[in-house]
Amino acid sequence: MSETKKGKKLCDSYDKLWKFNNSIYRKRKYYWYAISSREKSKKWFNNFRKFFEMENIMIIFPAIDIKDGKCVRLIKGDFNQMTSYEKSPFDQAKIYFQNGFNNIHIVDLDGALQGKPSNSNVVKEILKNFKLKIQIGGGIRTIDDVDNWVKSGVDKVIIGTAAVENKDLLKIACKKFKNKIAISLDVKDGFIFLSGWKKKTNILAVDFLKEIQNFGVSRIIYTDINKDGTKEGPNIKDTIELSNKVKIPLVISGGISSIEDIKKIKSLNNSNIEGIIVGKSIYDGDVKIKELAKEI
Repeated sequence: MSETKKGKKLCDSYDKLWKFNNSIYRKRKYYWYAISSREKSKKWFNNFRKFFEMENIMIIFPAIDIKDGKCVRLIKGDFNQMTSYEKSPFDQAKIYFQNGFNNIHIVDLDGALQGKPSNSNVVKEILKNFKLKIQIGGGIRTIDDVDNWVKSGVDKVIIGTAAVENKDLLKIACKKFKNKIAISLDVKDGFIFLSGWKKKTNILAVDFLKEIQNFGVSRIIYTDINKDGTKEGPNIKDTIELSNKVKIPLVISGGISSIEDIKKIKSLNNSNIEGIIVGKSIYDGDVKIKELAKEI
């Protein structure tokens, strides 16, 4: 079911639930106006909030990692354990689009290694042909890099290494491009790794997030390197702990092995876990696209 259909379903439910006897009730396509006493208005909004929390919608992000113009997947961030796949990034995006996905996650691995975006033409071609919300990361180090991606039409620009090494840049980007900036935290044993997972820092992920959580970052892509590409199941425990300590929505990445993993994460009903990235298990056939589409 698409996000639009889900939204309409929620709205239809509200229509049935919240018709007040002594209120002036107006219905438009997806909006309601309940004009009543202050007490009734307060009650309406509280019930609205509770109902929405019960229907927490999880975004599914099928992934495309690009290296040398090909779709690839790594194991634990190791480029020596890289698998290349037959379909081009464009063809893979087309499959996602045709199966009803609205959001996709793209990583420019060449960009991550070189320190500058390297596959912009590939991504722009996808944007030109398919109506998709793309979050893009890899090699984004400057405000100009962010500006170029925003102008190209991507939904979110993911800053990784530069967010950790240059917090002033992150703060400026968040202010200039409101609701467009996500950060990527690639973590191993609690510590952040940079530059395509090649450079270990002594910075704990939780400490870094506490520093920047008021900058205006709209999303955190949280990847457990120990899980990434292994298909051993995601690190749910650490993700939950992190989500309880920061107020920025998290997207889980790394280790998804089956539809059951996705259902398990969704069943947590954690309003601060915004989505799930699914990569290698799609390419290897462990998660079927049509099955995954049912979880949208």
